Amino acid sequence: MISGGGTGGHIYPAIAIAHAWTARYPESEVLFVGAEGKMEMQKVPEAGYTIEGLPVAGLQRRLTLQNLSFPFKLWDSINKAKKLIKRFKPHAVVGVGGYASGPLLFVAQQQGIPTLIQEQNSFAGLTNKLLAKKAQAFCVAYAGMEKFFPADRIHFTGNPVRKDILELASKKEEAWSHFGLSKDRPVILVLGGSLGARTINDAVVASMEHMVAQGYQVLWQTGKFYFEEMTAKLATAKLSHVHAMAFIREMDLAYAAADLVISRAGALSVSELSLVGKPVIFIPSPNVAEDHQMKNALACVEQHAAVLLRDDEAVAGLAAQVDELMSDPEQMDRLGENIKKMGKPDAALEIVKQLETLIK
Repeated sequence: MISGGGTGGHIYPAIAIAHAWTARYPESEVLFVGAEGKMEMQKVPEAGYTIEGLPVAGLQRRLTLQNLSFPFKLWDSINKAKKLIKRFKPHAVVGVGGYASGPLLFVAQQQGIPTLIQEQNSFAGLTNKLLAKKAQAFCVAYAGMEKFFPADRIHFTGNPVRKDILELASKKEEAWSHFGLSKDRPVILVLGGSLGARTINDAVVASMEHMVAQGYQVLWQTGKFYFEEMTAKLATAKLSHVHAMAFIREMDLAYAAADLVISRAGALSVSELSLVGKPVIFIPSPNVAEDHQMKNALACVEQHAAVLLRDDEAVAGLAAQVDELMSDPEQMDRLGENIKKMGKPDAALEIVKQLETLIK
């Protein structure tokens, strides 16, 4: 059983683990458990797996009426988790973080079923920290995680990510054609996540005329919430070398086209960009629990593997930061090489091997 979710950063690693497991053991069954109404309830069936939903909800970090229902939803979720485990009889349970994983792993641990926790971030999430005492293994993507988990049970596997981004060099021509890009202009790829990021979008609007004047072209994922607003602003500016899309499905082609990437610093984004090996400007979101994204970005900056631009400095400072990097090819190469050293292309398989050890 695999449990967790709430965001793509939890769901996609979970699906990658399931793919790696079923590739090795096609006769086995995998059951996902998520939170009712959250995106895993759609994304997991799309990937070909069965999922059950729990009524669990997150505890707000301030006094709200929502918190009054928290104990009742938690109790109901624990009882449903007991029934699911009794019916499915798992050999092991994997938790990928997010409050959705709490009830299932708690019940599994109470019943002596082996549990493995996969922590994507450089700063452990609350649910994973609460479950740490009785988990048999922790698969992590960053050094220094002994601050949160017992050192003798930590395995440095990296985060599981999509495999189609491993071979990009041969896809550049296809990428130019697919996105309608010019071969004669360097490509700035801008990513704010599937929903979008207000600050990053505002920074692109503030700097896009300058970037086009400098001879660059921009491939821009605005996110679905901001697409109409941003395309209206783009139409007013009449810039033919700025290509805005609500969501980029062909991420392998986008990465192949990119000379420089501007991105949020979610754990999954950082792990993908480590395999891509392109220079990156991280603009961490300040609106995430435990300031995860800043910590993820700093872990790369400390290895001279990325540049950090703070959220509150991005609108005014993006154009200058892009110019500084694009005018220094040696630094661009160095950043790309250093971030690639942090990549773990076989993360999902390494996690499967840890599961095999627990089950045996």
